[in-house]
Amino acid sequence: MTRKPGKAAGPGLLSGGNPRIAKGYGDAPVQAWIKAAPGWKGDVGRRLDALIERTVPGVKKAVKWNTPLYGAEDGVWFASFHAFDRYLKVAFFRGAALKPMPPVASKQKDVRYFHIHEDDPFDEVQLADWIKQASRLPGERM
Repeated sequence: MTRKPGKAAGPGLLSGGNPRIAKGYGDAPVQAWIKAAPGWKGDVGRRLDALIERTVPGVKKAVKWNTPLYGAEDGVWFASFHAFDRYLKVAFFRGAALKPMPPVASKQKDVRYFHIHEDDPFDEVQLADWIKQASRLPGERM
């Protein structure tokens, strides 16, 4: 396979700097997403992934729709994150049941979001609490 001159190796980026990663299950595709995410988005993705692993031992992982997904069992997901131009959006699929609820509403009544911007510190203790709560709720089959 030949490459066009000046074409960088690795996955391309979608709008917002979200890596284009093939659908896959397990840690490898999630790590590929993190590695391909540009700049601060990759750094935050690495922190989120490590936080989720520490909070939910044995967590299941996948990448679907160019988005890392996390679940307590195969094929049933409680959270994900996705890159946009100005922030990483952490989605909790049963977020309306979390206490306190994550701050950003969704068009879907059960879903809530937490946005992480480049220069905003985020409360890992609160995020870990949401992750733990979410992992104990019925997940979303996708």
